[in-house]
Amino acid sequence: MRRLVYIGLIVAILPWIVIGIVREGTDDDTNDAYYVRAIFDNASTLVAGEDVKIAGAPVGVISDMNVTDEKQAAVTLRIEDEGFVPFKEDAECTVRLQGLIGERFVECEPGSASSAELAKIDEGDGEGEYLLPVEQTSSPVDLDLLNNIMRLPYRERFAILLNELGTGLAGRGEDLNEVIHRANPALRETDEVLAILAKQNRALARLASNSDRALGPLARERERFAHWIVEANRTGEASAERRDDIARGIDRLPAFLRELRGLMVDLEGLTDQGTPLLDDLGAAAPDLGRLIRAQGTLADASRKSFPSLGDALERGRPALIEARPLIRDLGRLGKQLAPVSSDLDDLTASLDETGAIERLNDFLYYLALGTNGFDSLGHYLRAGLVTNTCTEYATVSTGLACTANFTQQAAASASGSLEARNAPEPEPGSGGSVPPTGTLLEDLLVPGSAELRRERAANMKALRERASRPSEGMAESEPMLDYLLGGDR
Repeated sequence: MRRLVYIGLIVAILPWIVIGIVREGTDDDTNDAYYVRAIFDNASTLVAGEDVKIAGAPVGVISDMNVTDEKQAAVTLRIEDEGFVPFKEDAECTVRLQGLIGERFVECEPGSASSAELAKIDEGDGEGEYLLPVEQTSSPVDLDLLNNIMRLPYRERFAILLNELGTGLAGRGEDLNEVIHRANPALRETDEVLAILAKQNRALARLASNSDRALGPLARERERFAHWIVEANRTGEASAERRDDIARGIDRLPAFLRELRGLMVDLEGLTDQGTPLLDDLGAAAPDLGRLIRAQGTLADASRKSFPSLGDALERGRPALIEARPLIRDLGRLGKQLAPVSSDLDDLTASLDETGAIERLNDFLYYLALGTNGFDSLGHYLRAGLVTNTCTEYATVSTGLACTANFTQQAAASASGSLEARNAPEPEPGSGGSVPPTGTLLEDLLVPGSAELRRERAANMKALRERASRPSEGMAESEPMLDYLLGGDR
């Protein structure tokens, strides 16, 4: 019997122990929750444990409900999602319908980030919670309650209320207005919108007037406007197809702008430097205008000349195609003639700068003037034949004072035959000079011995070396030809 009593006591006490343990664990888990004490005019449809939602997502539950000294409902909201806390001073809460069976929940808006946090209750009811005043809450009246006033006895009771409303609310119109606005948040928001519009009545009047002016041309061009909408739709579709490229372009835009900054600085400097030029162009604009107008005649004439030129080009095209090999050959010839042309350009420039052509003309003129004589009979040539030891060309030394053969033997004999040079000429018929072994023309046309050819080549090489070197009395950079033909010196 005692065992049954003990078992009954254990069975009766065990649920309470389990409930206590669960409640203790729940209390420990919710000690860090965020509590909001929301004041409502009417919360008769709410019960503890209902959801608290923000933007349709559950963020907490209703943990407690009380009545304030002003006969208003104090609903404690436990916000468990840290992403939606803290609530701001412009936060709002309202009671919403949860389902068809009449369940309710509280939907809140935590407020804007720029506002301050809700004030915390330091003492009294709701100590440690954050107070949301009744001005920022609403309790809508359900449609079924409005329909109930049409039934007896609620209809008669409602009539009595209406009859006695004036007496009961005498001098409390502002309180009634607040209650009505809190019952329907749309009315409160409508009042705010109307107040804003009242402040902007002049701007709205200008908007109406300007809109008529703007819509008038738009109405006249409605077909073009409709066409623009169609083209905008096509443009949007094309942009949607290239959205990846557009996204990459937007990603690269900051780097492009950084690179563009230096270019804009340079462009600013260019504009500063180009201002005088633009001023000069502005001054010359009238003359340019007259020039452009004068081009009208040329433009009219070109209308006929350009088509004719086109016809000529069409006819000449086969000839140009056939001339391609010749053009290639001319190109190669031009490359090969480039060094010669450069040297010829330097030569002609030197001749032009030193007046060599004029000196040559002077030489020919004075030569002709000096050799051409004129008397009573006519023109005659001033020339004489000089006959001496150098008249004929000798390949070997003759011992006479003639060195016209450019040979080493002649050069050696020239230094040691002073007496022979000064010796009197032989009498006529006495044999004359030593007979030469050859003539100048014969030796030039028919080469002599191998020794003579080597001697001649050595002499010619020495002459070329001396000719390639500048004169001792001239600057090193001035060629010998400029000195011989005349120049600044």
